[in-house]
Order: sequence, then structure tokens, then C-alpha cells
Amino acid sequence: MVLDLEWVEVVNHTEHIGIDGKHYLITHGDLFDGITRLAPWLAFLGDKAYDVVLSLNSKFNWLRHRMGFGYWSLSQFLKGRVKRAVDFVFKFEQNLVAHCRKRGFDGIICGHTHTPVVKNIDGVVYMNDGDWVESCTALVEHYDGRWEIITWTQETDDVDDDTVGSKHKQPKRHSGKSDTGFSKPAGM
Repeated sequence: MVLDLEWVEVVNHTEHIGIDGKHYLITHGDLFDGITRLAPWLAFLGDKAYDVVLSLNSKFNWLRHRMGFGYWSLSQFLKGRVKRAVDFVFKFEQNLVAHCRKRGFDGIICGHTHTPVVKNIDGVVYMNDGDWVESCTALVEHYDGRWEIITWTQETDDVDDDTVGSKHKQPKRHSGKSDTGFSKPAGM
């Protein structure tokens, strides 16, 4: 599938050649997910349940804030528990790695599970950029070839969030500790 919007082209997958010359497959990842492929009705139910949990998450954190506690993602916690069970059954990461190895890629850059990580799986670099809704993460390639997950926090945001005169302030989403310990594995 290709959708062309003049200067933006939307595709199912593409290749990125890193600054170090390594070849990375870029894909969303849903095509490698056993649930979305084999049980789309279960994926649909999971998506609706996730929307409900996200709504509850807002109310839950409003209450936590009133009690003097910081932000904690109930939805991310529950999603992590479910993800581990689903990965055990369908081996999402291993499917992606096997596909990359078969096609001669050095690594994979994906999203889909929204779990930010950079790791080596059987000699293939597996990178998931997370998401910009809950974990507020992005994947960065440095000039020296290292890959890193960066995490946005309101504490480190240098943008004035009152540009439209709103009196509503966003709640603090994270503790302020950035997960910058992810980097490309040694020897890669």
C-alpha cells in the first residue's frame, strides 16, 4: 500500500541505512502480530478495552494528584502485563528478527507494542520507539551511530504550555528521570 501526499509517502515498510552503514527495516509491526493477523476480533476488543482503561487512567491520576502522588500509568501497567502474555504465545519480537535476518537486515525499527527498547536479539538489533501518548518516547540515531530512546518529561520541556491563554496545566507525566540508558549494544 502506498499513499502519496505530495511530500509525504505512507508505506507499510521501508529501509533506513544508518550512519554506520547498517540496514534497518522500518515497519509499524502489526503485520507480525499474531493477534491482529489470526484473531482480529480479539484485537478489536483489546483496542476498545484499552480506550476504556485510558479513560479510567485519567480519573485515577486525577485522584492520585489530589492525594499528593505523582503520575502513574495504570493503562501502561496493564498493557505491559498483557503484552508479556501475548509475546509468550505469539513471539512478536522473534518473528520480526527472523524476518530481518531472512531478508539481510541488520536490525528492525518498529512500534506497534508501544514498548520502548533498543536491544540485540540473536545478532539483530531490535528497536521499538514506544509511543508519544503514554511513554512519551522517541528513537534517536546519534551522529556516532548509537541509538537511544529519549523520554519527554514536562519537567524538561522548555516550551511555554500557556501559549493560548489556557488556565489548564497538563499533569506531570513522569518522574523526570529520563530512560537514556538505552544505546546500541557493544560491537554492533
